[in-house]
Amino acid sequence: MKLLFKSLVIITVILVQGCSLTGQKSQSMINQLVIAEPLPVNYKSEVALARLTEVIQRAEVTDEQRAQLFYDRGVIYDSVGLRSLARLDFNRALHLKPDMVDAYNFLGIHYTQLQEFDEAYEAFDSALDLEPDHEYAHLNRGIALYYGERSLLAVDDLALFYQQKVTDPYRLLWLYLIEQDVDSEDALKKLQQRANNISDDVWAKSIVNLYSGEIDQAKFLQDITVNVRSNKEFSERLCEAYFYLGKLSLLKGNRRAAANFYKLALSTNVYEFVEHRYAKLELDLMRQEVLQEPVTN
Repeated sequence: MKLLFKSLVIITVILVQGCSLTGQKSQSMINQLVIAEPLPVNYKSEVALARLTEVIQRAEVTDEQRAQLFYDRGVIYDSVGLRSLARLDFNRALHLKPDMVDAYNFLGIHYTQLQEFDEAYEAFDSALDLEPDHEYAHLNRGIALYYGERSLLAVDDLALFYQQKVTDPYRLLWLYLIEQDVDSEDALKKLQQRANNISDDVWAKSIVNLYSGEIDQAKFLQDITVNVRSNKEFSERLCEAYFYLGKLSLLKGNRRAAANFYKLALSTNVYEFVEHRYAKLELDLMRQEVLQEPVTN
C-alpha cells in the first residue's frame, strides 16, 4: 500500500471532545474514515486556459469557431471549479451559436446548483428540443426536477437514462434516490432487483450494496482502497463514496453525519463529478432548512 500511494494521505481523525462514553463511540466511527490528499489543479488545464484565451483574443475566426472556443474554455473553467467564469463562457458561446446543445446542458447544471430551477428546466428543455436523445440532458433535468421538489416528473427522465445502460451503478443510484422520494419501500425493492444487473467487479457496486443493505458502512469504508492505483483515482472514489454516504445518512435522519460526509466529498476537489457538484447543493439546502426552522424558547 505504501509503495502504491506515496502521494496518498490517509489520515486517522481522532475526536477529542465530549465525555468519555460518547467519545469512544464517536472515535470508533471517525477512525473508519480515510481521506485523500485534495486534487491540485492540473497544470495542463492552466496551460490550456492560457492558450484558449490567447486564441480567442487574437485569432481571426468565424462566430461558430469562436463559440466552440468559448465552450471549450468554459468546460475547463468548470473542471477546476471556476463556475462563474464557466457560465460566462457558456453564455458567450450560445450568443454566437444558439444551437449548441452541450452549452445548454452545462448551463442547466449550473442553474441547478444555484437553485435557479426554472432557468435550469428551460436550459435542459432547449438541449432536448435540439437533441431529443441527449441522455445526459435527461439525467441532469431529472436531477434538477428532484432538487426542485418535482420527483414524480424526475422519475421519467431518470428511468429513461437508466434504461440506456442498466449495468451502470450510478444510473441505478440516482434513479433510486428519486424513486425513494416518491415511494421508499417500492424504491428499495426495485434497487435490490436491479442490482443483479451490475457486475461485482465494478467498484460502485459496493455503493449499491450499501444502499440495499447487503453490507454495512464499516465494510463499505474498508473496501474503498481496494485496487486503487493512484491518488487521483482514490480522490475520485472518495468523492463518490462520501456523497452517497451523505445521502444515505440524510435518508436515515442523521443530518450531522450527512453534512460531514458532504464536506468530505467537497474536500476532494473533484469538481467535474456529479457528486461534488451536488454535495455543495445538499449543504446549501440543509442550511436553508435550519434557517427556516421555528425558534423555540
